[in-house]
Amino acid sequence: MLSSIHLFPGLCLLALGLGVEVPIVRWLLQRYSRRLVWCGAILAAAVLLLGYLIEFERVVFYFPVWWATWLECAAIMGTLGMLAVYLTLLLPRAATGFRSERRSFLKTAGASLCVAPAAGTVFGIITRNWFQLSEVRVPIPNLPQDLDGLRIVQITDIHLSPFLSEAELARAIDMANATRAHLALVTGDLISRRGDPLDACLRQLGRLRAEAGVLGCLGNHEVYTETEDYVTARGRDLGIQFLRSQSRLLRFGGASINFAGVDYQKYANPYLRGAERMIAPGAVNVLLSHNPDVFPVAAQQGYALTIAGHTHGGQVNVEILHQNIDVARYYTPYVRGLYTQASSSVYVSSGLGTIGVPVRIGAPPEVSLLRLCAT
Repeated sequence: MLSSIHLFPGLCLLALGLGVEVPIVRWLLQRYSRRLVWCGAILAAAVLLLGYLIEFERVVFYFPVWWATWLECAAIMGTLGMLAVYLTLLLPRAATGFRSERRSFLKTAGASLCVAPAAGTVFGIITRNWFQLSEVRVPIPNLPQDLDGLRIVQITDIHLSPFLSEAELARAIDMANATRAHLALVTGDLISRRGDPLDACLRQLGRLRAEAGVLGCLGNHEVYTETEDYVTARGRDLGIQFLRSQSRLLRFGGASINFAGVDYQKYANPYLRGAERMIAPGAVNVLLSHNPDVFPVAAQQGYALTIAGHTHGGQVNVEILHQNIDVARYYTPYVRGLYTQASSSVYVSSGLGTIGVPVRIGAPPEVSLLRLCAT
């Protein structure tokens, strides 16, 4: 079983890192001690290889969770760093025959390629746990008057780990409780890998308070860490009902709203098998699904709203020529915020934690407050 990055993307990062390392080593050998260069190259290759291998549960078992987490981070950052260095090596070659001022400009541009990722990383590390409260109006056609203004607070993608402390999670829980929402939701990914402080995470989630209680669904990291049953049982003891192909009908005044929850829906498998049977006729139906790409199926089945997470808002989101560039867009068009299709909507929260690297750029961590309103 694999953890967060999965086999194919992890293999791509490994191939990229080792691929750009070769020309860099050749360039360094022309300028520095062969012994020093080869020692550095072997060390870098070892970090990249270990960073890939710890995606396998049978390998990560031999590493303390703190070391495994930071080793994965070092492998990812090492790959990106070597790629930046490799790009700078290409620029002087392209400058042959140029005037000196152009060469100077290209050298400056090359230096910027190396400095910019480092500066961005430092900024992303500093701001990664600057939680914000995102308030969103969610229009729902034919919403009963007694549900107009219903407030739902959502916490998702916590990833309590060496990248996010229990004290920081406690601060987010306090933010959620301060909204005095009618209902609280937890939509998966409590921790990142085996050995992370799952009980501490559940203890903090047990502090959530809302008029109608706390509901939730499970994410992909509950699958990877094989903690689905434990989270469900322990959550129940703490007053959190994780809906696993189950539904909960709530009444507010004379109106009913039905919350259905599913476990993480594996990519490329048929989505939401049997979820149509959890639709409650005459009620507003809301689906809790960790991954948002189930939305078109949920809309077709009759769910007025899908509430999801999983994407971290892209985690590192860069705008280029008015286009947002981030990893999440390669596997789902629903990355962050509210999306509407016909009479159905999906809200995707960017969540609290991080995975891979402790960095957030252009995708601030959030506690989400959804306010239902009639259209």
